[in-house]
Amino acid sequence: MTLIRYEGKTFEVGAEESLLDSLNAQGASIPSSCRSGLCQTCLMQARSGTPPESSQEGLLDALRLEHYFLACICYPTEDLEVSLPGALRTVIAASVIRLERLSETIKLVALKPEVPITFRAGQFIHLFHETGISRNYSIAGIPSDDEIHLHVKRQPGGKVSGWIHESLEVNQRVSLSGPSGFSFYVPGQFEQPLLLIGTGTGLAPLFGVLRDALSQGHKGPIKLFHGSRSSEGLYLVPELKALADHYSHFEYRACVSGEESPHPYERGRAHALAFQELSDLKGWRVFLSGHPGMVKEAQMTAFLAGASLRDIRVDAFTFSQVASDER
Repeated sequence: MTLIRYEGKTFEVGAEESLLDSLNAQGASIPSSCRSGLCQTCLMQARSGTPPESSQEGLLDALRLEHYFLACICYPTEDLEVSLPGALRTVIAASVIRLERLSETIKLVALKPEVPITFRAGQFIHLFHETGISRNYSIAGIPSDDEIHLHVKRQPGGKVSGWIHESLEVNQRVSLSGPSGFSFYVPGQFEQPLLLIGTGTGLAPLFGVLRDALSQGHKGPIKLFHGSRSSEGLYLVPELKALADHYSHFEYRACVSGEESPHPYERGRAHALAFQELSDLKGWRVFLSGHPGMVKEAQMTAFLAGASLRDIRVDAFTFSQVASDER
């Protein structure tokens, strides 16, 4: 017998009984459909203990690393504490330790949580306004930074972004929760080529993924295409150029689509230029972030170009997070 803890209750699971059947028998309402590990409707997360590998069959590597599993094919071999995805969202306090203007409309916010947070570069956190409303912001840093970096664009009429740009101060305490998201770098396959495409502040998670891959010794080609309608929407250009100069296998392309592109920027939409150059993406790992229209179109194009769906990571911003100049 193994013990399972779910929503504050502990119960036993028989050796021949799936976790889903056991939870249902206890009166728990767990989403499910096929009950054979195909639809992934019964996805759950182990908060403590390790789910059997067989219960993670067919899941993305990113989900496996975060201890997600399928309850319908999970026959626990050890005690587990489990939850539904996103069920436990603890709000914690953090201090603003640095504010830096990255462009006319984008500000770097560096936060120091008051309790340690384990995150992966490319995930996002939920930042709360003092009124209680929240917005999702991608993490632009890497865990070794020992702080959380956000790139926040000032949105016209945006309550949270306006507060950040106009009122937030260094040493101020804020509230956040997370991290969430699965669009992060998974170590291994160090020779696999990586394609990163982003628009606007979609650069934030890609910058984290890039730095994480480089710090972990990724040796395969890495290509980053960052785009905006105007050159004012591009940022971190010197930093990315410096990384490209230092790492011969990393290539950075800054793209401007809505005006004549001044040197050294390229004229065109970032994803269009990327796929024009890379028509065969078989074996590539692809990261897409930014405007939802771009992400949706690029995801389909990458798949048709040969990239496996398992190797395409997406972080599509909601329309409240983007403006027309990020397309």
